[in-house]
Amino acid sequence: MSQRALRSRMREVQKPCSSRLPETRIYREVKMPAKTMEELVALCKRRGFIFQTNEIYGGLQGLFDYGPLGVELKNNLKQAWWSAMVYERDDIEGLDSSILTNPAVLKQSGHEDTFSDPLVDCRKCNSRWRADHLDKNECPSCGSADLTDPRPFNLMFKTAVGPVDDGTSFAYLRPETAQQIFTNFKNVVDSTSRSLPFGIAQIGKAFRNEVTPRNFIFRVREFEQMELEFFVERGSDEEWHDIWVEKRLAWWKDQGISENSLELLYVPEEDLSHYSKATVDIMYRFPHGLEELEGVANRTDFDLGSHSKNQKDLDLTATVNENTGSNAKLAIQNRETGKWTVPFVIEPSAGVDRGVLAVLNEAYSVEDLGNGKERTVLSFPSHLSPIKAAVVPLKRNNQDLVETAHKLKNELQSLKLGRVLVENSGNIGKSYRRHDEVGTPLCITVDFQTLEDGTVTLRDRDTMKQERVAMSGVSDMFRSRLL
Repeated sequence: MSQRALRSRMREVQKPCSSRLPETRIYREVKMPAKTMEELVALCKRRGFIFQTNEIYGGLQGLFDYGPLGVELKNNLKQAWWSAMVYERDDIEGLDSSILTNPAVLKQSGHEDTFSDPLVDCRKCNSRWRADHLDKNECPSCGSADLTDPRPFNLMFKTAVGPVDDGTSFAYLRPETAQQIFTNFKNVVDSTSRSLPFGIAQIGKAFRNEVTPRNFIFRVREFEQMELEFFVERGSDEEWHDIWVEKRLAWWKDQGISENSLELLYVPEEDLSHYSKATVDIMYRFPHGLEELEGVANRTDFDLGSHSKNQKDLDLTATVNENTGSNAKLAIQNRETGKWTVPFVIEPSAGVDRGVLAVLNEAYSVEDLGNGKERTVLSFPSHLSPIKAAVVPLKRNNQDLVETAHKLKNELQSLKLGRVLVENSGNIGKSYRRHDEVGTPLCITVDFQTLEDGTVTLRDRDTMKQERVAMSGVSDMFRSRLL
């Protein structure tokens, strides 16, 4: 090809093509994250993030299902946590334990006696409420002040074990993942030869029979936790507690949570759990108000001491119930001195579902593009985006365009950086807007020019900038955008 012809071809490549969506960029006014929970709920259902469980039968209160995009977002958040806790550290091991729990475990931990909420009934409309959630001593449904006295309501779900449900053989659905970590302490130490300090991390389901599930996925009956139990020497616990508060605060910022949306709450002594020496709650400004996103507790030696045999020989600082059922000494031996000690425990514990809600809310905005146009966008960090890239054929019924789009999709998917899909709708403008709304960082348009010269249009979610690039270089650009 002559130099003149080459220059002519380059000019053609640089021309705007029909795949470009005209986008007025006079100004971009970010209105705000979601004003109400209803905005997020509507978006989640419309775009396939979260659905009401068994909705076709009227639903089941306090239970939700994660749809095609929701499960990707949730898995990405869990993977980010797992990577930060296990892969990027040399002092933490992972665990995946059983949901069904021996009642003896929850008896020794104090759950059977203390894991309850104050329940009141409205005598007028027969609704039930947590007494500590009532702003006034009146029913939120009907306004009546004719309420019963508060009574303890156990939050744990029971289930029969075995072929006969006679009430004598049962287990609990675990109300938290922590207890299974404590009961596996000796197993992990023996199999890994760990010494202090070290941690055991777990992500898993937990179940609580909430009196009043509320605020979408914020407080539900079935949820997932991301919990770390970090075992330290007595005397170093306060320093490690401070360290983990700072680390967890930094991690949430890495997930796109603004510092202005976070606040630390140092739980007053009178409000501490029975096992806690100190607790710091990381609070987030949800659409319904400032509430706990994650708690970081100093649990002292209560937990291992509660589940250990030979408690009188262990010099425990915590007051524990006598244990006659355990067959293991949950202590660790100093390799140099030979002395046995029961570690103190620092516990960062976060709800996955609350994390998803916070990330959704923080990413959500409605932008005024001028001239009466606006767009809804979820500006996720790339590692959390449910869809990493959408490959869009300009015309859905054109076999050559669709085949080229699938070829490029397969190439990007092979990089194993997350989900890539072909958006074969045939409407480029609507495709861009849809992927803005679900948080896709990149849209790649395959058009007729692609068939001629091997170039595609790359469109960035956040800036809406479009550029013409060679298809051969898309993989590298995709990788650099996500890593």
